[in-house]
Amino acid sequence: MLEVRQRTAPLWNRQCIVCHDAATMNASLKPADLTRAAGLAHLARALPRLGQEYATRGHHAPDPGTPPTTGLLSPWLRLRLLTEQEVISAATAAQGAGAEKFIHAVFWRTYFKGHLEQHPELWHEYRVGLSDAQERLGGNRGLARLYGQAIGGTTGLDCLDAWSDELVRTGWLHHHVRMWFASIWIFSLGLPWQLGADFFAQHLLDHDPACNTLSWRWVAGLHTRGKPYIARAENIQRYTNGRFNPAHMLDEAPTTLAEPDPMPACPLPPPDGWPATATALLLHEDDLAPESLVPDYVRIVRIGVLASQSEASSLVRASRAVALADASARAEAAFGVTATLLADVAAVEAWSEGAPIATPYAPVGPVADALADALAGLDLHRIQRPWDQHHWPHCARGFFQLRAKVA
Repeated sequence: MLEVRQRTAPLWNRQCIVCHDAATMNASLKPADLTRAAGLAHLARALPRLGQEYATRGHHAPDPGTPPTTGLLSPWLRLRLLTEQEVISAATAAQGAGAEKFIHAVFWRTYFKGHLEQHPELWHEYRVGLSDAQERLGGNRGLARLYGQAIGGTTGLDCLDAWSDELVRTGWLHHHVRMWFASIWIFSLGLPWQLGADFFAQHLLDHDPACNTLSWRWVAGLHTRGKPYIARAENIQRYTNGRFNPAHMLDEAPTTLAEPDPMPACPLPPPDGWPATATALLLHEDDLAPESLVPDYVRIVRIGVLASQSEASSLVRASRAVALADASARAEAAFGVTATLLADVAAVEAWSEGAPIATPYAPVGPVADALADALAGLDLHRIQRPWDQHHWPHCARGFFQLRAKVA
């Protein structure tokens, strides 16, 4: 068997300095932070929190200006500026068995991606449902007014209004807050869940199509049928340290949503191999760590970087642009080839000049949609990482099927 040698140093350098600067850890993420170097520095700072502190405090949504209770690593994981394997390896090296809760949180990301990959109809149904809901806004002034209040932070419900403002202003919400927000949106306000998922998609710096779509479905009781996540005033008061207490303002016994039974899981596509000849490498926002993807035996003669396919806020677009530029510079350094920014997939064929194209596998979402529409018929090799090949087959049903394999 041919040994694959990576072009980079080991993924985690245990000599990284661990910083305890709470102000730095809790500062709002800026677009300039979305680089691999900044992600590695942030990982080093986060390591002290990824053990017992995460297990006992991770569900607490911190007050503004106080230290975070989670790793805050998802923006880098989302773009694979950091990979799941290196983050888990670093947490395990620092915290040992104490990192179990954090590791499970990382695997939820893998689970959602693998599940949507085997149930792609859920993505397309979400897109259709979103279009339908947006059309309803145009013909229902009451619905449009309530939707505008929800995204504008003027509902009169203090917690939801504060979270809407935080999301738009910073591009971030604590994971527990996201659950409360979605539950209140769906059950207390009665708004279409697709509109809420789209609101998150536009503003979250770590927005991931699979995690976002399936998390909203989970809160709605569609992912786990008839078992919605219900936001309760007591829970919100407890985990926000009393900052919010929406007593008697929430529907805590809602009628759950329903839909037809899901389709059976579809088979995962077999992985493509690397081209045997000189290769054009096409990078995109779903995987921006080319140094750990491309083995030494592959000769890269052309590098293209596909501009972001996300419809998002100016803050998210600026962050993605920084991340793409960072990946471009690292790829140029690794392979000795000048990179070209491609405005859209229509430019890919001319850029490749007939060379076989290798690209990181794009999971179900906007990038995969764009590639499928524009690159049919080209010699395109979608390269899956071993992490995905190994774990996705265990994601067809519930999370605990995957958890049992990694426990």
